[in-house]
Amino acid sequence: MRDLTTPEVRDALVEYLYALADDELLVGHRASEWTGLAPILEADVALSSIAQDEMGHALTFYQLLEGLGEGHPDDLAFARDVGNFRNAIFSELPRGDWAFTVVRQYLHDVAERVRLEALANSTYEPLAQVARKLIVEEKYHLLHDRSWVAKLGSATEESHRRMQAALDRAFPYALGLFEPPDGEAVRLEAGIAPAEQELRDRWLEEVVPFLESATLRVPARQENGTWQVLVEPVYGGRRGRHTEYLETLLDAMQMVYRMEPGAKW
Repeated sequence: MRDLTTPEVRDALVEYLYALADDELLVGHRASEWTGLAPILEADVALSSIAQDEMGHALTFYQLLEGLGEGHPDDLAFARDVGNFRNAIFSELPRGDWAFTVVRQYLHDVAERVRLEALANSTYEPLAQVARKLIVEEKYHLLHDRSWVAKLGSATEESHRRMQAALDRAFPYALGLFEPPDGEAVRLEAGIAPAEQELRDRWLEEVVPFLESATLRVPARQENGTWQVLVEPVYGGRRGRHTEYLETLLDAMQMVYRMEPGAKW
């Protein structure tokens, strides 16, 4: 196992933490856009709470980055440019309709839970402690997500059509959650985090049967014990290549902070 204090390991860890933090920040922001607009009051309150949790997770990961000398969490969230973000493109896609939000939140939250379960055994103890703490909240997020997916997947012909369309659009992007950030081999050797392929396989083992139970077609199958996806994953976000949607989102999200950097509110 590598020394966790070497510059090479530190850089690999930093790259990984940015990916985790940026995903949480943007998914939380997209969920927050439903506040006051969700189809029923209960869903409005629940998704607003989930959005707050996701942003809280982002803050926690940014605080780990601060401890590694990367700067204050507010600067990391509100003062970086588009090309410096390491979120999966999936996380920056527009809000879409309620079906797309339900599908995205479910696919994201299963991926997050699978990742946190693995990171609970990380050799980087601050990350392991964070993972063990945050995983508790994911239980409740997934209860919400699964209930909506199951309900809308087969409620009516129209709800099924919208959910299938949402899944068809979301799935290739969701695979991008498992695009390896730079330094994966270093993290593996140091015991910081597992391989993204391993996490993707665990994710597929859960999401495919559940989505199929909700009468939705998933472009993946298992062959000889190995999961094969039938669509091309959408990668690029972990390397700083993003869509115009992120630029628009950051313009809105960072505007006030950039007007008066360092202001005390």
